[in-house]
Amino acid sequence: MLTYPMKFRVKCAAQSGINVNWQSTTNSMEQVLPSAVPPEFGGPGKGFSPEDFYALAMVNCYIATFKVYAEKSNLQYQEITADLVLDVDRDEKGFPWMARAEMNVKLYQANPKEKAEALLNKALKGCLVMNSIKTEKTVNFEMID
Repeated sequence: MLTYPMKFRVKCAAQSGINVNWQSTTNSMEQVLPSAVPPEFGGPGKGFSPEDFYALAMVNCYIATFKVYAEKSNLQYQEITADLVLDVDRDEKGFPWMARAEMNVKLYQANPKEKAEALLNKALKGCLVMNSIKTEKTVNFEMID
């Protein structure tokens, strides 16, 4: 049984300057994630941007949710992949925001197919991140033998 609320902590430490990358960490991992202002905003890149983390959160949450549902349902599959394109645009007031995301999910060698299709859709509805954001989302599913 899951217990709510759950707490996840992350940390960042950054020196002054747009061209100076910084480090991000989580309490669950010792690994440091290099972080940077992306070139699109005048930064140097060569690190994960906030936009990268946002898109990765969407994709990783979906994959994690699907894996949990597949495991609990004894769905057999070889691999699931997802790629996502995030569009940053301006809203009606002119403020930048994460406007649209298109995610393409491929599920390989799933059996039985009917169960796999149901779980792909269930994972979309159960994904915490997808449920928590107002970004317009389009999701395309493909099952490959």
